[in-house]
Amino acid sequence: MSRRFFELHDDVQVPGRWHLDAPTDSRGREVKDPDRFRQGTPVHVKGRLRIPIEEPGRPLDFTEAGLRIPVVHVRVATLFSELASNDVQLIPVDIEGHPDQYLLLVATRLIRCIDEQASRIQRWTPEDGVPEKVGQYASVRGLRIDKAKAGDVRVLRPEGWTGALIISEDLKTSLERIKATGVKFTEV
Repeated sequence: MSRRFFELHDDVQVPGRWHLDAPTDSRGREVKDPDRFRQGTPVHVKGRLRIPIEEPGRPLDFTEAGLRIPVVHVRVATLFSELASNDVQLIPVDIEGHPDQYLLLVATRLIRCIDEQASRIQRWTPEDGVPEKVGQYASVRGLRIDKAKAGDVRVLRPEGWTGALIISEDLKTSLERIKATGVKFTEV
């Protein structure tokens, strides 16, 4: 039986939910290069980060802050730590009114696994006027991955399209079992 994988999204349709802004340092300045938290590699952070609340509302167990940076409640962080410790880095963050309850979830595995035949791919071309991106993915719709390339990994970012956070079916099932709020899944 083939393993199944899912893209884990922030369910923005949750009624009355909060929205989180991009991470800041302890002085309230936006962190430099926030995209590094989505690159599929471990990150080094100096000092404790803060996540400002952009729009108050009901706190969620899983939220994408700023540029789709996963922020998870400690109970979800514990689940990822137990099931995918080799695939994630968890960085404690401060959210006003929620001390010691949230962490950034950084996928530390970057795998070249996009099934280009099964996905709808558009690449940057010279006509787009961005020479440094020519040949790279401009868009990936209907994302599908080559499951064999994922191996035994449970959390990953696909090389070339790191905005997608991919998890294994057992992680998806565990998130559903604990009734984690804010999660949405799309099979890939």
